Amino acid sequence: MKPTANRALPAVAALLLSACAVNAPAPRQAPVAPVKPDPGCLPAPLAGRDLYLRGAFNNWAATENERFAWVCDHHELLAALKGEHPFKLADEDWSDDADFGAGPGPDRRLEPGRARTLVPKGTAVEAAFEGQQRFVLRWPAGAAPQLALEALPAGSLDVEAWRRRHAVAATSVDDPVALGLRFDSRDAAHKAPFGAITAGTEARFALAAPAGVQRATLVVEKRRLEGNQEVLEYREVARVPMELRDGRWRATHRFAEPAVYGYWFEIEVNGRRYAYQNNRDAIYWTREKGSGGLGLVEPLPEQLKRIRRFRQTVYAADYQVPAYAPDLVYYYVFPDRFRDGDPRNNPRPGARGYQDKPIELHANWLEKPFKPGSGDGSDAIYNNDFFGGDIQGLIDKLDHIADLGANALYITPMFTAASNHKYDTADYRSIDPAFGSNADFQRLTQEAAKRGIRVIPDTSLNHTGIDSIYFDRFGKYPGIGAFEAGRIRADSPWASWYRFDPMQADPARQYRGWVGVADLPELDKSSKDFRAFAYGEGGVTQQWLELGAAGWRMDVAPWVPDDFWREWRAAVKRAKPDAITIAETWFDASKHFLGDAFDSTMNYIFRNTVLDYAAGGDARKLYPNIELMREQYPKQSFYALMNLVSSHDQARALHVLGATDERDAAALELAKRRLRLATLFQAIFPGSPAIYYGDEVGVGGGDDPYNRATYPWPDRGGRPDLALEADVKRLLAMRKAHPVLRHGSLDAPLLLDEHLIVLAREQAGAFAISATNNAGNARTASVRLPPAMAGRSFVDVLSGAVVQAEGQTLSFSVPPLFGRVLIAR
Repeated sequence: MKPTANRALPAVAALLLSACAVNAPAPRQAPVAPVKPDPGCLPAPLAGRDLYLRGAFNNWAATENERFAWVCDHHELLAALKGEHPFKLADEDWSDDADFGAGPGPDRRLEPGRARTLVPKGTAVEAAFEGQQRFVLRWPAGAAPQLALEALPAGSLDVEAWRRRHAVAATSVDDPVALGLRFDSRDAAHKAPFGAITAGTEARFALAAPAGVQRATLVVEKRRLEGNQEVLEYREVARVPMELRDGRWRATHRFAEPAVYGYWFEIEVNGRRYAYQNNRDAIYWTREKGSGGLGLVEPLPEQLKRIRRFRQTVYAADYQVPAYAPDLVYYYVFPDRFRDGDPRNNPRPGARGYQDKPIELHANWLEKPFKPGSGDGSDAIYNNDFFGGDIQGLIDKLDHIADLGANALYITPMFTAASNHKYDTADYRSIDPAFGSNADFQRLTQEAAKRGIRVIPDTSLNHTGIDSIYFDRFGKYPGIGAFEAGRIRADSPWASWYRFDPMQADPARQYRGWVGVADLPELDKSSKDFRAFAYGEGGVTQQWLELGAAGWRMDVAPWVPDDFWREWRAAVKRAKPDAITIAETWFDASKHFLGDAFDSTMNYIFRNTVLDYAAGGDARKLYPNIELMREQYPKQSFYALMNLVSSHDQARALHVLGATDERDAAALELAKRRLRLATLFQAIFPGSPAIYYGDEVGVGGGDDPYNRATYPWPDRGGRPDLALEADVKRLLAMRKAHPVLRHGSLDAPLLLDEHLIVLAREQAGAFAISATNNAGNARTASVRLPPAMAGRSFVDVLSGAVVQAEGQTLSFSVPPLFGRVLIAR
């Protein structure tokens, strides 16, 4: 994901905040009687479809935490949001008649106490939030709906009680037999085998239950694999009667083919039906709730789509990822901001434009990126300011990158495009002249290979720019674009790449912009001509692999049809069998890991979990995010995940960890200590650490564009934090020196409390114990070791100290805001 040509894309404008944060399974509370509808109440509009608050705070998903309740004559929602956010009201499918936003005009604000009219297919509404809020949507007869916002005093209302009262959350269960049910998807006594399985595997299920259960059924469903997570549908494939044996209701099911499955248990007790289902944990960015593990029993809902399914990934038996993937350390670069190696190719105002507008070139390498409307003296155009970073700058600093400990270079798009971010592709076949040439790209891959570094380029096969040879909205290019000079051209060689609606009067509405952004016309991925261009014989995918690319990172992967990725992956692997394929998927990426699409994903679930933990969050509530991935992802993908803590689409780690005011030296130093903890977690965990350029020397910055600041090179007047850089080098070197930290097995934590996470790793007789502590004081960990580690002595590779196990017990101190890595001698 990336910014539009006008402003940051709402889907990546802000962190996932408290309304969607991970929560432990909710404690059982006293029953709250649901509201009984008044006989005079009106039926809910929109044919009974639910409305959701969808915005930057929840990745524009339809999540249960933001589902409106119909309260007699209006829709109502209680939420706890923080910060400035754009949002809309919509149903699960963004239906045309249930997609509400602001009307035309510059005023899009929603202020507390002032209702505003919403219109179908409107633009995003904006509001500033702090604490608890009540949203009220009213439907005046014969008029457009009216949305009002009320700020509530902190703690004035119990959101969970409100949800239960208005049947937004499940009603409580009081039957002691039903409450005695227990199923833990990660307990071998309840389900085997563990985790993701290959097609054709028979899985065994055992539901623990007290006497009194009359009937139990295992319900197995298959998820529809299509599009983004708005498409969330399950189709029943089996209902398996369970048999009571030895105090457990048991069943088996053979999962015949690769897919993402859901399963739950229908239970009958005293004539009432219940659903034993996944827990209520919210997973970062993910629409589906439930982290796996221990589930919950609730009354069987009238609408089965309300059930929170346990998920089961079933992948192809021949699914392989490159063997080197667990050994990668990515250095992640936004090329315009890394290093200007050849000032002669810098984009010059007057000589180059942005679409039909001017550009800006920063005179000072250390200036902040421009943000329209911020008072920085820049113009009113987004994404048109440049610093001059280029391929020569990357080549010049390859030794620097290798010395840090990275062996993979992931670079955001470099193909010709109007913007500074280059996701608005103008020519897939050519490197942007401001970066260099195709020959320069090939030279980069060759020089990188000499240093053991793989180069991973990035592009979007979901959309192009309006200012491109294929679309040519402004009539700049030779030939005939599909929308040449603002007119639909059926005679264009690229006409089949896009979908047009000539009945619309407004030219900007005659084509489909990705997520409604007119500057990014969406490609018709079903077009045979486009598919041939993208990955057919001699296609653009193969072109860059032949020029030395080691694989691909693919932008907005969930918006591209799954069958497209199946064909694309086959083409990639034919061209270069060991090429790595990485999806941009912010949420649970299970559907991409079935063996026919991707090897890895940018791990935003990891990012949010680790940053919230490093910031002091309760590890018991956060770690279920990690456990979900360990259970849901095939091991080969889990060990290949691109584990980032910063990106060009989110605020940098230092900013998230508290360095929001560069004048506050104490906050900056504390944020750097927390960043060291996050980097330690990257170094000791399965998957590939990703270092966003400049993080290692203390570059900060909030949301786009400030997260895209330049690298502070000393010869350009910068002051990199060399002590922080030395610590990052040390941690990455530790990871490289001990294969068990890259390839070793991982089970559930040996210890998980509010502050401590203690993990055990094992590989071919090598053993490691890692412990992290996010508290401000040292903590003592005492763990029971696996039998193979009993009696061993361990060396702390960070301090040199020796720790001795007493039988299967290992006790040691963990320093504040850091950790220990113990390797068995």
